[in-house]
Amino acid sequence: MQVQLPVPARPLRWVAPTLYLAALSTYMWREGIPVGRERLLIWIVLGLLALSTANLGRWARGVVLEWLPLALVLAVYDLLRGHADGLLFSTWYRPQLEADAFLFGGTVPTVWLQDRIWHGSDSVRWYDLLAWAVYVSYFVATYLVAGLLWFFARSRFRRYVACVVLLAGMAYATFALFPAAPPWLASDAGELDPTTRLIGPISGDVPFFSFSFEGLYERGSEYANPVAAVPSLHAAYTLLITLFLWRSAPRWARPLLAAYPVAMAYALVYTAEHYVFDILLGWAYTVVAVWVVNRIADRMRAPARRQDWSQ
Repeated sequence: MQVQLPVPARPLRWVAPTLYLAALSTYMWREGIPVGRERLLIWIVLGLLALSTANLGRWARGVVLEWLPLALVLAVYDLLRGHADGLLFSTWYRPQLEADAFLFGGTVPTVWLQDRIWHGSDSVRWYDLLAWAVYVSYFVATYLVAGLLWFFARSRFRRYVACVVLLAGMAYATFALFPAAPPWLASDAGELDPTTRLIGPISGDVPFFSFSFEGLYERGSEYANPVAAVPSLHAAYTLLITLFLWRSAPRWARPLLAAYPVAMAYALVYTAEHYVFDILLGWAYTVVAVWVVNRIADRMRAPARRQDWSQ
């Protein structure tokens, strides 16, 4: 009679993550980087499933009670943002432009940078690719960090998601009240010296991965809003990532975290997606959102702490 030995549980825990990485790698090789929010959230949730095979109940509760509401809120935000322009005011071209000119002695940084270091789509340089990579990271990093916090720091995940949602709401209100043109659109309208929207031209030179420039800007005119430029959510969410990861980051990683918002600011200005004014306002919105969420969360925890001490 043969005795069947039990299969070790620990090696089995590596099977699901390995299969997940293989599937994700195959998808990225064939389809490109999943920058669309729905596809990205699906891949993140599947990745968390691959890491949660020892506790599927926790994963299922997280999907239903945390990830699904987040996806629905952001889907509604996308739809509302697409209709925010023209609700109350026509497009503003000059205030943000003149703010940058005032801050930089009469020179708009986007024009200054492109005049000096952009050499055209036929001569894309390494720093163009670097600016492209930093810009595109926004579409992945915000939700990837949410996944990491959900798995490793659940309480901070809830505060982080609350900040993401609050920033989206604050931004939408601003888009409706102040529909603002970015530099590339101001150039098209003759309000600014010629600039080029660089992400598209640079995308054609990105090696290894196929990439759709149109995919960055959601799913058609119903969701797109070219004058949703103030504040810059690229800048806002990038700073949010730095603030939430700073405390737990090792010392060697902190310079990279500190550099990330600055690198994003440079990429946004250079590629003509935002003025410096948009970025500074985005950072200010982040500071306000973090303060508000932490204040509310701390007040909600205070009664529970008092109850614990009284027992």
